[in-house]
Amino acid sequence: MKGSPLDIDFEKLWKQGMHDWYGVMPERMTNDALEEAFWEQSMQKKTYRQTDAHAKSIYAKIRKYIPENATCLEIGPGWGNYTFPLREDVVQLTLVDGSESVLRYLQQYFVEDEAVQFVHAKWEEAQVEPHDIVIGVNCYYRIYEMNASLLKMNMLAKKRAIIGLTTGPIQPHYVVLDQQYGYKIKYPRRDYIEIVNMLYQLGIYADCEMLPLERTYRYDSYEALYNAQSKKILNETFRVDDIKSALVDFISEENGQIVYRHKFYAAIISWEPVKI
Repeated sequence: MKGSPLDIDFEKLWKQGMHDWYGVMPERMTNDALEEAFWEQSMQKKTYRQTDAHAKSIYAKIRKYIPENATCLEIGPGWGNYTFPLREDVVQLTLVDGSESVLRYLQQYFVEDEAVQFVHAKWEEAQVEPHDIVIGVNCYYRIYEMNASLLKMNMLAKKRAIIGLTTGPIQPHYVVLDQQYGYKIKYPRRDYIEIVNMLYQLGIYADCEMLPLERTYRYDSYEALYNAQSKKILNETFRVDDIKSALVDFISEENGQIVYRHKFYAAIISWEPVKI
């Protein structure tokens, strides 16, 4: 980029990144009914208190920012990756989500817990009281007016605002397909660094800690591997032999399965609320 970063409109970049690689806004970004249908189907597939494997490591980093006897507001709890451990560490927990299916799924685990409250609303529209901690992890993908949403977090957090985002790098074989074979790849179009810079331009000097993580993909056949690990190719056609060559250095066979390990990161962004 040329010129001073202060001249760059990072919220504009964020908004542009909501469009796909063809410049089209995906319908799920603007269609609330379609988004609700997605979450309804997702919740039906969940087993009892099912959470993602990497969530435990992320929460361990987040936990150090949560004081004793704190009240907490969680934005976009999803299937409870951070909701369940948060409830063990705070005295009161408010969950804000735009999906009725998400809230209905979580309510079953807190039927007799009066310290857990549920607010059905988009974060931008939610009418909620200040809490000691305001936190949201991987819940910003549909938020368009990001500056206003960050300012709302800052306003409602009495002691700490916390943002978590899983981030790159992209699976390494896609870089090979790009650089060695010339394929067009669906690289991420929005990332944590835009949020850090938006906060900076709002006058908020946030801490940002990077947590290394690893995700393991297991496949019963090479065909399944090639199908799954070619979905980020933008070209209408591609050669399977190119996929094979790009993957060969990143896979192994273990116990009759093909294993692909992908190293990535989580960004933990947090700050003490400031007057703006």
